[in-house]
Amino acid sequence: MMNRFNPREPLALSSMVVCALALITILSALAFEYVGGYAPCHLCLQERYAYYFAVPAAAIVFLMTSNWAGLARVLLGIVALAFAANVAVSVYHVGVEFKWWEGPSACTGGAASGDWRELAEQLRQTSVVRCDEPALTVLGLSLAAWNGIVSFALMAIAGWGVAVTRAASEEHYDL
Repeated sequence: MMNRFNPREPLALSSMVVCALALITILSALAFEYVGGYAPCHLCLQERYAYYFAVPAAAIVFLMTSNWAGLARVLLGIVALAFAANVAVSVYHVGVEFKWWEGPSACTGGAASGDWRELAEQLRQTSVVRCDEPALTVLGLSLAAWNGIVSFALMAIAGWGVAVTRAASEEHYDL
């Protein structure tokens, strides 16, 4: 008997890989923060949103593949889009770090007021983690750059699962 390709397999595999890699990535970021003492900036915190969404969503996709493959494929597509958005935020953050463009005033030292005394008082009262200065570089890349690379890989893996599952299901039902 000939084994037929199960269109659900790439969906399950890609969701497992995305879930595992996203979990490892966010736990690593939290370890840098709590164990290493590297405080995240405003943009770093925004870059975590995709991971906070993707880990449980990819786990749900994995659990849904056997009974609700179509819905699971849609959810995995949303995970891929979340990581695509995260790539854009990472590119923006790297651009801020390299001073290619202005970053948000909340973390680059800008102030709404032109009064230097007011700015000095604001700085005394708050501790600002700067977005335009990498706190740590690994192999010559900032953590924002590494986040962009990892997010792109996770987007590609999730996208692959969606695309292969769609193509396989079209072949499977095309009589």
